[in-house]
Amino acid sequence: MRPWLLAAALAVTTLISVAPADAAACGGYVGLTFDDGPSNAHTPALLNALRQNGLRATMFNEGQYAAAYPAQVRAQVSAGMWVGNHSYTHPHLTQQSQSQMDSEISRTQQAIAAAGGGTPKLFRPPYGETNGTLQAVEAKYGLRQIIWDVDSQDWNNASVDAIVAANARLGNGQIILMHEWPGNTLAAIPRIAQTLASRGLCAGMISPQTGRAVAPG
Repeated sequence: MRPWLLAAALAVTTLISVAPADAAACGGYVGLTFDDGPSNAHTPALLNALRQNGLRATMFNEGQYAAAYPAQVRAQVSAGMWVGNHSYTHPHLTQQSQSQMDSEISRTQQAIAAAGGGTPKLFRPPYGETNGTLQAVEAKYGLRQIIWDVDSQDWNNASVDAIVAANARLGNGQIILMHEWPGNTLAAIPRIAQTLASRGLCAGMISPQTGRAVAPG
């Protein structure tokens, strides 16, 4: 066979063998979420760890911190993360009036947009507490409420092993609650990536339409 024909045949063979393998690598998608950012103290290290391990995640930012650390919001977007609304001051929203709820959500929408994070389409209520009044306010701003399927318990001093094990319980479409500030969460990132890969799962985006983890758009 002529050299150029051999090269062409090898190229075609490579394409045929690589494409299906890449497609098969993601047997499903999970939603990794990190609450309570951004900050100069924790966001850079978390983003570095996620990028180094090929993971993308949804960052549920508090408005007060988005306003204080706009460069970190931009860094989240630059790192390929998605940015969601986690209220302005992290109050118990179900104990507040509708106007107070509205203020918490609207100010966060504005702060994140002003920081370069786009206009969020996802909202995570603090403590996972919700009611009909809050959901009506969310709907006013076109927000999909996102709770979680698995709680990593990282906020409760969970060990690195426990955080990794929590991620291992995720199934296709499911979402896990984590936070950007626990040191054990940061330490768990490489093992989380390995665990998901071993199960054929990839870190996906959370669909504003369904509230489930899907392939990145």
